[in-house]
Amino acid sequence: MTRWRLALLLIAGVGYAFLSHWMMLFHAAAPWAVAVLLGPLWLTALGIAGSRFGGWGLLAAALVGLAGFALVLNGEAGDPNRLYVLQHVGINALLAVWFGSTLRGDRLSLIGQFAERVHPLSPAMRIYTAQVTWVWTGYFVAMAVASIAVYASLSFAAWSVLANLLTPLMVVGLFVGEHLLRYRLHPEFERTRMVDAVRAFYGASSDHGARRRTP
Repeated sequence: MTRWRLALLLIAGVGYAFLSHWMMLFHAAAPWAVAVLLGPLWLTALGIAGSRFGGWGLLAAALVGLAGFALVLNGEAGDPNRLYVLQHVGINALLAVWFGSTLRGDRLSLIGQFAERVHPLSPAMRIYTAQVTWVWTGYFVAMAVASIAVYASLSFAAWSVLANLLTPLMVVGLFVGEHLLRYRLHPEFERTRMVDAVRAFYGASSDHGARRRTP
């Protein structure tokens, strides 16, 4: 992934965040808006199901998603605001499970798997990447809980700000903050670029899915 592709990805992400906030506030009940806004949950489920369970998991997630979209387009999915909250909570819960499931026993943590694509890991790096995986797992759990709490106690507009604007900012802040803090805590670690970390994330996800599908 080149810097230009990363920049375009970030621009697209920012645009989608503001578009989602606008649609939720002014077109929340429109079937087309509901289908567009629930797309990220479906894509996340497809990616995780495919990487964890192979072709059958991918097919099951695809069928469930298509059935859900059919209900949305027919106006039979219920309160759209609750669907949006379900998406935000669901994505964070799925990511928490994905990250946390790699923290069992002596397995290499998910962040460790990403880092290993950039350079070999020393024992100290394995420990550190496991700690960072714990941090990300805790973040996703906290965000899921915060989403429910804000929706239950504040206005839907306030929840939309949290879900669509603050959430991606906090993800970027945690990612960049960890990158900058890493070399203060461990100056002996080999230095890498942030673009390498993003490239490793996409590459490791694709390779892991391919390995799961290989008989």
